[in-house]
Amino acid sequence: MGRAQFVVRRTLQLIVTLWAVATALFLLFRSMPGDPTTYIVDPSLSGEARERLIESYGLNEPLHVQYMIYIQDVATLSFGQSFHSNRAVRDIIALYLPRTLLLMLTAFFFAYLIGITVGIIAGWRRNSDFERRSVFIALIARSFPDFWVGLIVLWIFGAWLDVIPMSGMRSGGIQYDSYWNVELWLDTIWHLIAPAAVLGFYLMGYPLLLMRNSMLEVLSQDFIEVCRARGLKERSIMFKHAARNALLPIVTAGAVALGYAVGGSVLIETVFGWPGMGREMVNAVLRRDYPVAQGTFFIFAMTVILLNFIADLAYGFLDPRVTYD
Repeated sequence: MGRAQFVVRRTLQLIVTLWAVATALFLLFRSMPGDPTTYIVDPSLSGEARERLIESYGLNEPLHVQYMIYIQDVATLSFGQSFHSNRAVRDIIALYLPRTLLLMLTAFFFAYLIGITVGIIAGWRRNSDFERRSVFIALIARSFPDFWVGLIVLWIFGAWLDVIPMSGMRSGGIQYDSYWNVELWLDTIWHLIAPAAVLGFYLMGYPLLLMRNSMLEVLSQDFIEVCRARGLKERSIMFKHAARNALLPIVTAGAVALGYAVGGSVLIETVFGWPGMGREMVNAVLRRDYPVAQGTFFIFAMTVILLNFIADLAYGFLDPRVTYD
């Protein structure tokens, strides 16, 4: 099988997977207990007015008709209208998604920057105290649930020491006339530090352990001894030669880890009250707002699936040893 055939096959699998996820979400939310009409219909309305309101949302249609309308909305990424606010779901996602990306990408950047750097040094200093402590911290980071760590951080640094905000993205009472207002961004960064640090701490363990193991594999190869025989400095060998060759698994696994960071941000947003898409998704489920819940769930799932797809393709392009048989 050639590279082009592999790309076509994975693209077809991607489309089928997205369709399966969309279908599963449609069936899941309609099998949940509770009636969404109780959240959108005022009990004081007359019977005729109630019917017109339900009809306007398409809830009076047979299930297969609702499904076809839903698939058309998914294909165009519109997702219909919110039951709760009567706003377009696309507009709601456009409002909350940048906030989630700000939190997720900040945590991911620092997690991989610190994790890769520490992993390089830990692999280079094998059997040292630094390696043992680094591996211990990485295992701790991956073992403790991020929402539990978030609650501990809020209790100690928020409620007890009062050095971080307890919730939200901005402080109340701040007036600004421009999106690029310096005071606005400083306040946003202050609110961002705690949730990004907690999520970044959880994500850091994966690149640290992966980079350490990759370094150990590279350091056992003959070209490292050749570099030493040429009289190169140890620091140059570690970063310029060993680390560069050990980065390939990190690059491809980074796309997958970024997808998992999307899922992790849901719990962090809920714990820290960060007004992102994950928190909005939880609120939509609680109030039986099918369109918003389905739309946000699908965006999260699509992000993970697309990043896995990119990782598959990237590995084949970056590593010439990969075959497509």
